[in-house]
Order: sequence, then C-alpha cells, then structure tokens
Amino acid sequence: MKTEAERFDIDHPELCPCLRWKGQFFQAERDPTVPPSNDGLFWCVFTQTCIGPDGSLAEPGECSSPYRACYGTGLAQSQT
Repeated sequence: MKTEAERFDIDHPELCPCLRWKGQFFQAERDPTVPPSNDGLFWCVFTQTCIGPDGSLAEPGECSSPYRACYGTGLAQSQT
C-alpha cells in the first residue's frame, strides 16, 4: 500500500503529462508561513474528472507509470 506522500508526490520523474492539479496554475512563490493545502484534487485532461480513461484514479501515485494503459494517450487499451 502506498503512503499518502507517495500517492500525492507531484515531483515523480515519470508523472503523466496529462495529469492536472490546481497548483499548476498559480504564478506565485510558495509562502512558507502558509501551510500547504494538500487538497489532493487531481484530474485527467482527457476525462476532466478524478478518474482516468482506464477507470483508475487520476492522482500522482497512479499516474506515474508509463505502463498504465492510458499513460500520455488517453486511450484505455488493454495491456494484454
């Protein structure tokens, strides 16, 4: 089972380029006096929901594997 830190790590080197989160759209430096929200609101550009095209969660811990069927393509094809 993945820890919360692993599930929400947006600095993963293989993070799918189609994953989005609110923090991507802020043009401000982080204020260290304000605690992070860690709201965990992520979505896929293809479905525009928190569920990816393959039916799994759209969050960094799930969207950081090029072996996921929809990784970078939005296609939910089978890996068989």
